[in-house]
Amino acid sequence: MALAMGIVGLPNVGKSTLFNALTEKTVPAENYPFCTIDPSVGVVAVPDERLWKLSEFSHSKKTVPAAMEFVDIAGLVQGAAEGQGLGNQFLAHIREVDAIAEVVRIFEDDNVIHVAGKVDPVHDIEVINMELALADLQTVTKRLGNVERDAKRGDKGAVFEKSALEPIMKALEAGELASTVALGEKEDEVVKSIHLLTRKPILYVLNKKSGGKNLDEMNDPRYGALLDYIKARNAAYVVVDAKSEGELTGLSAEEKEMFRADAGATGGVDALIRAGYETLGLMSYFTTGEDETRGWTVQIGSTAPIAGMAIHTDFREKFIRAEVVYWKDLLDAGSYAKAREKGLVRTEGKEYVVKDGDVIEFKI
Repeated sequence: MALAMGIVGLPNVGKSTLFNALTEKTVPAENYPFCTIDPSVGVVAVPDERLWKLSEFSHSKKTVPAAMEFVDIAGLVQGAAEGQGLGNQFLAHIREVDAIAEVVRIFEDDNVIHVAGKVDPVHDIEVINMELALADLQTVTKRLGNVERDAKRGDKGAVFEKSALEPIMKALEAGELASTVALGEKEDEVVKSIHLLTRKPILYVLNKKSGGKNLDEMNDPRYGALLDYIKARNAAYVVVDAKSEGELTGLSAEEKEMFRADAGATGGVDALIRAGYETLGLMSYFTTGEDETRGWTVQIGSTAPIAGMAIHTDFREKFIRAEVVYWKDLLDAGSYAKAREKGLVRTEGKEYVVKDGDVIEFKI
């Protein structure tokens, strides 16, 4: 499933440093033959201890984690919506991703110049989001101009689209994100067709720096205001030290956790990857056996035939049934045979909605 999260932010907030730390987690390209990778895209492994426990259980020769994409997007400057800096390139690249990881600097360091001359995380977010809203306003204005002509002629589809776009237009004019507008399922489908930037989910990445003056550690009012801003929008966030994460290559998992604890970061890039996975609305199911244990990435709410397409597109049309057992139940039972004896292995049909952590054998 090629869903991608774009890394966005002002210049000098740590975007590329973070991307480089993430690409230490890059998975071998041969495991994902349908992915087209360029230097600004990293396909990274999703940390998941369940996978490794299943692999040990099955004595698998090969273990392949679920994966997601991160895209390093050019830095934004004020005026991007009008083409300032790399504005047009920046906005075009965001349009292609499915969610946004918005990197916000929460450290002061005289050796790292801030583009605004001062560190103010809420102001930084407002600059970025306003540029996205202005770009969307141009898109909606143009679309409404076309739709209104058809609506005046009584075209029912145009009338419906106009009614869906008008409240978004009002929100954008007020400087709000399009995602703040609640839409019905049909209206949302119509709006998706114009690929608005500010309807994409946002994960805020709060970047601190070891040795710097970190706002969270200083109990600075700017950090409190930042958390209030994020919580008021019911958004998710993670705290990372991007530079230090890039320096942890080669250390054991235990050593990395000790370093992160000392730095006050909340889980590092692993936490970011997991949060990004959730922000994209993704989950994992597993296949396991002696040859291979693998995590498969699917959209939450996928039925069994749709989930099977992650393995092969034929699984949708040729699907007959699926043998399903929850990963923990399988391990606790000790073997597939005992899991079946206990009634833990279920036969499911086309309507079954796959759950996170299911171990599945598809029958076609």
